[in-house]
Amino acid sequence: MTTVLIADDQALIRVAVRDLVDSAPGLEVVGEAADGEEAVDLARRLHPDVVVCDIRMPRMDGIEATERICGDPGLAETRVLILTTFEEDDYVVAALRAGASGFIGKGAEPDDIVQAVRTVHDGGALLSPVATRALIERYVHGTASESARPAPALDALTEREREVLHLVGRGRSNDEIAAALFISPHTAKTHVKNTMLKLGAHDRAQLVIAAYESGVVQPGR
Repeated sequence: MTTVLIADDQALIRVAVRDLVDSAPGLEVVGEAADGEEAVDLARRLHPDVVVCDIRMPRMDGIEATERICGDPGLAETRVLILTTFEEDDYVVAALRAGASGFIGKGAEPDDIVQAVRTVHDGGALLSPVATRALIERYVHGTASESARPAPALDALTEREREVLHLVGRGRSNDEIAAALFISPHTAKTHVKNTMLKLGAHDRAQLVIAAYESGVVQPGR
């Protein structure tokens, strides 16, 4: 059973998401939070597999809550899925840097939201089409340069790991990486894991950010 914590300041949204998740086979809501501080507290107490988190909440917003949850060694197995009406590029980048594994709009189809929970729990990264477009346009037009962090150092990566980083940045799955590099899926998964460790990435979504900020992936090419 995949356990889920819902964090949203709107009671109506919490009820809707709870009913949606609880009705899906293999998923169970174990807690609800009305703000970011409560979300962090409940996450530490309940150790959910996935936290479905809004961005704009009182006391502590979803970005800071995500950073605290993903930065807690005791919650290493917990993944955060951002579910929000705000899919602008600043929010997308901030959420991914904070450690979020997925970003999907509240206007998404119910089945897509359920699948998003399953995807991030299985270790995948997920961005809604709007969020993906916002992220790509940010780098295409150079709007990330003013607020971007220093590009991640790639010196620690092997040549193979750089190739893997490029393919992850292009949105390739482990199976697709394996096919492109003529290696086994298990070996591809190992390379992805090692690249994450060397770059300090929480998950594949942060590897995508690292790929863009380091110049390994250049939009439009």
